[in-house]
Amino acid sequence: MGRGTLRIYLGAAPGVGKTYAMLAEAHRRVERGTDCVVALVEHHDRPRTEVMLHGLEQIPRSEIDYRSAVFTEMDVDAVLERAPAVALVDELAHTNVPGSRNAKRWQDVEELLKAGIDVISTVNIQHLESLGDVVESITGVRQQETVPDEVVRRADQIELVDMSPQALRRRMAHGNIYQPDKLDAALSNYFRPGNLTALRELALLWTADRVDEYLQQYRGEHNIRTTWQARERIVVGLTGGPEGRTLIRRASRMAAKGSGSEILAVYIARSDGLTSASPKELAVQRTLVEDVGGTFHHVIGDDIPAALLEFARGVNATQIVLGSSRRKTWQYIYGPGVGATVARESGPDLDVHIVTHEEVAKGRGLPIARGARLGRARIISGWLVGVAGPVLLSLLLRSLENGPGLANDVLLFLFLTVAAALLGGLRPALASAAVGVMLLNYWFTPPTQTLTVQDPENFVAIVIFFAVALAVSSVVDLAARRTHQAARLRAESEILSFLAGSVLRGETALDALLERVRETFAMESVALLERASDVDPWTCAGSVGPAPVTRPDDADVDMPVGDNMALALSGRVLPAEDRRVLGAFAAQAAVVLDRQRLVSEADRARRLAEGNRIRTALLAAVSHDLRTPLAGIKAAVSSLRSDDVAWSPEDEAELLEGIEDGADRLDHLVGNLLDMSRLQTGTVTPLIREIDLDEVVPMALGGVPEGSVDLDIPETLPMVAVDPGLLERVVANVVENAVKYSPGGEPIAVAASALGERVELRVVDRGRGVPDEAKERIFEPFQRYGDAPRGAGVGLGLAVSRGFAEAMGGTLDAEDTPGGGLTMVLTLTAAPGREPARDRAVLPAEATS
Repeated sequence: MGRGTLRIYLGAAPGVGKTYAMLAEAHRRVERGTDCVVALVEHHDRPRTEVMLHGLEQIPRSEIDYRSAVFTEMDVDAVLERAPAVALVDELAHTNVPGSRNAKRWQDVEELLKAGIDVISTVNIQHLESLGDVVESITGVRQQETVPDEVVRRADQIELVDMSPQALRRRMAHGNIYQPDKLDAALSNYFRPGNLTALRELALLWTADRVDEYLQQYRGEHNIRTTWQARERIVVGLTGGPEGRTLIRRASRMAAKGSGSEILAVYIARSDGLTSASPKELAVQRTLVEDVGGTFHHVIGDDIPAALLEFARGVNATQIVLGSSRRKTWQYIYGPGVGATVARESGPDLDVHIVTHEEVAKGRGLPIARGARLGRARIISGWLVGVAGPVLLSLLLRSLENGPGLANDVLLFLFLTVAAALLGGLRPALASAAVGVMLLNYWFTPPTQTLTVQDPENFVAIVIFFAVALAVSSVVDLAARRTHQAARLRAESEILSFLAGSVLRGETALDALLERVRETFAMESVALLERASDVDPWTCAGSVGPAPVTRPDDADVDMPVGDNMALALSGRVLPAEDRRVLGAFAAQAAVVLDRQRLVSEADRARRLAEGNRIRTALLAAVSHDLRTPLAGIKAAVSSLRSDDVAWSPEDEAELLEGIEDGADRLDHLVGNLLDMSRLQTGTVTPLIREIDLDEVVPMALGGVPEGSVDLDIPETLPMVAVDPGLLERVVANVVENAVKYSPGGEPIAVAASALGERVELRVVDRGRGVPDEAKERIFEPFQRYGDAPRGAGVGLGLAVSRGFAEAMGGTLDAEDTPGGGLTMVLTLTAAPGREPARDRAVLPAEATS
């Protein structure tokens, strides 16, 4: 009997309808005559789901006694005995009650599959083991019941059950998912729009990766080499030349036109390791590729067009981006070039884009030859071995009665030549070969002690010796040079890669960069000097090390950066080959300095603009909002002081009450203005201490009419770390604002709950609400929303409240109230050392299962 197949309905969040979809599939199969049974389905008292169970055969559950209670689980033995063709098993990640056949329900499903029974099951994205930490950081709830990703990945079919956050919240508001007593807690905690959106994205991305795995597996099994354009994958061919940056940016713009597009930059190096590519430029291009969201790949291949096409087809690419050739016209005699060859051989499944750039037809250039810096000791050793070695060898061989023979003599002299090449390079090896030829001819070739050669074979042997010695010396010296060049280029590439990556990401300060220069080149001090013009004195923009120079002329090494800036180093004189890397450091130092100044100027300009805006708004507020209560007070006082009118006691009381109301309004307006000015100048210093919310919130409700607030603050909430005075001001402003916009006679709700390491206070009104585009604008200073009357205040209440909340380490945000209205969410930090009880927040059963 073969293994059964597993089909999984993957839910983006609880309540999206995965169980309903599973039951609908079961009804379709039963109508087709398939033997399908319900092994276990949890309908959670949802009427529509429960109705779907009608007409399906259900296997009775097994009952298990645990801690004086009776629980029900799937009866695996009964299902195996019934042996249906298809079994429905809900909630794959469920943990069975102790005493069950298996610890986890997915292990029960494995038994059914091994018995040849097809299984249809369900699981939510938050129950996957690999996503546990991610889901906890999003929702604040740690999923205790999880299923290994591999179990879900092995499923024969995975079907995503998805729903938009707005539609899911509407379903909940209509009572289709949870009971009314759990609805408010669910909507305000786990089922927030942001949480649901993040979970939905996780589900879509995880499913997309799984679909891509299916596709790659299918293409591999069927040996499909053509491109299937299921997703745009753009391969950028890089040569290490300066045109690479243009190609990467062009590919990025192409990828931005389609959602889900990928960029794969590939550099193909020859197998011999010899290349004219600039390591510095490749490092910069690698960083640029990563900045635009792509990946960088290094591939070895002698046939560059074939290797590029093989890579593109291997990753199922749909487009290839190449640059126009940098060859000069006469260089096309060597062949059509990489771009033309790739375009000709790409076939109909790959689009090839040839992008023009500034380096077209300017020539590719050749590798720069560098001599090997072997050091004085090695060069002297090479000359000693190459010149003195043959002489000592000749004396040794002459002292022997029976020498080893001419052939062995030649090999011994050749060994010394090779040793001279390894130690001192080509010149000592050539000298060794010349001395060896002379000594062989004079001492060991008949007639001896003359420079003539009698036997032609001996002459040929000497000539071959010299030729072999010359060839071997050249090869050994070339290998030594290449090894040195490779080591040096690797060191340079590491330095430049670090430099480009850190500077382009803005992670390096000027002092840190100059310190890196000092360490890299082993200098005593480094200074970046600049001047305004050619006649102005030099000034130091930044320096590290003791006693930095003040003029480039006083430095041991100076590297100009433009006309009026220079990098000055003291300590030793650098060789010419090190100046290329130093030039890159100098250019990046100038970039860092410019960036720091631009950031400083931008901050200063932003502060000036904000100050001008606030001053303008303040003048407008003073000109109208402050004058309105002053005018009322002045009119009331003038009336009371009038001698020609006899005011009754009731009229006098009314006028005095108007004066008092106007003074209160003035006090409130001036207080908000002072608070805003303290926030703008950064002089708000909260005195944080641990306190219970139920000690502060009731005190903040003194300014609102009695009966206008429904307060719900559980006593089991953890304490919060806040400034009680600032918290009272925040709550008072938010509540007064909610009461102001709430429909007449309908109280607002003020409720608190614990969520992870946070405590939230929610102020809910049923007013007309605020559109999404205005939710941030209402927190800006001097802002009124909609048709708020001018005399209602200067528009600082919510701005001050958010400022005080952030000063205490909290947040204040606006959300829509389900059914209409606005909800203000004040998030505070739970007191340290007090473990917030996760079970105190009322969460949906399925969200925590």
